[in-house]
Amino acid sequence: MPETDLPRLHRLLGTPATAWLLERVRDRMAAGRALDTAVTLKAATAEQRRAIELLLGRRLRSGASLTVPLAEVDRTLRESLTCPDGLAAAVVALTGPVTDRQARQAAEAAAWQQALAEFDVPAIASRAGLTSWRAELETTGLLKRLSGGDPSAARTLAAQAVGVLSQLPASNSISLPVLAARTLGDAHALDEGRPLAALVFSAVRSLVALPAGAASDAEGRRAAWATVGVALDELSSRVLVLGLPGSPRSTTGRILAAAHKGGEPCLLTLRQLSREPPDLGLAGRPIRVCENPAVLAAAADELAPGRCPPLVCVEGNLSLAARALLTQLAGLSCPIAYHGDFDWGGVRIATGVLRLPGAAPWRYDAPAYLAAVERGLGTPLTSGAPAPTPWDPALSEAIAEHGIRVEEEHLLDELLADLSSG
Repeated sequence: MPETDLPRLHRLLGTPATAWLLERVRDRMAAGRALDTAVTLKAATAEQRRAIELLLGRRLRSGASLTVPLAEVDRTLRESLTCPDGLAAAVVALTGPVTDRQARQAAEAAAWQQALAEFDVPAIASRAGLTSWRAELETTGLLKRLSGGDPSAARTLAAQAVGVLSQLPASNSISLPVLAARTLGDAHALDEGRPLAALVFSAVRSLVALPAGAASDAEGRRAAWATVGVALDELSSRVLVLGLPGSPRSTTGRILAAAHKGGEPCLLTLRQLSREPPDLGLAGRPIRVCENPAVLAAAADELAPGRCPPLVCVEGNLSLAARALLTQLAGLSCPIAYHGDFDWGGVRIATGVLRLPGAAPWRYDAPAYLAAVERGLGTPLTSGAPAPTPWDPALSEAIAEHGIRVEEEHLLDELLADLSSG
């Protein structure tokens, strides 16, 4: 078959006056439509009309619009041997290959399904919190947004996220940079602001059942990570203690011993507790745990140095440092007694502490709450979602019924009395 006469094809179909026709034909080809009907140009110029007349070799009807039968153009190109393969081949010769839009869309859809399929592994599918998260990724388009609309980048992100999530919750407390280094080979891979960090944290939120809008600030983010055993760093996670004797055999032990001797509170970081666990010398001794620093500060003020029994304060959240310390104490067979605010946030903190072996409530049950309410203590409870109190189901019922929040500070005298008696 003769080859296309490119110079003649350019003169007939490759001019500015026929550019609109090429564009219309390309669009039809991309959509997979046949080139057997006419196309119309409204308000055609004289140059555009003359160009089509030259292409077809005949005069056209006068008027403002210009109608071009594509089948006639195809036949003319073939019969004149300007382009023996017809109109479609001529468009490709003049403007380049035409992508089949439907085929491209089908290929893109398949690529996105391959990216999402990275999550279809036991580490995700076997966990209720993550199966719902996996479904949300598809409906919300989060993975597509984080990958910049690139299916290949999305697949890489997905595979990396699965690698991280398979290690959560961490069996031992770990810092976020260490988790990133171990699972991804880059200590900064999960730094805030990176797409992978946003993807993994969205899964963490689902794992710990955080409602929409929660953990939007640094403290909330820190608490969410702590729930799955990860600290944003080893120094920001801390626990406040009073009366822990310590031992001179370690640096942390010496710090505790000095604070105990002076009757002063002491802050322990996750770094100290994980890298050099102190020799506490507390095997079997009862440990009191409170929620608010005001209780620990009052104990330091009111009780003589060395007279306060071991007291741990979780400072409103069960940080990884607090969890690590309490786990160490539970491993020493220390009975742990917990008190916190009588509100839904306090209930959730208590639940985390009271899961530990040997842990029990400390004036944190329905009778203690009702006694406080009968004395007129507390303020209206206006926030927080109700939560169960498995150690005393009547407590959650009482809080829900009365709707009164009783903070630890309201009960400070009773708590100090317990501490002073050992």
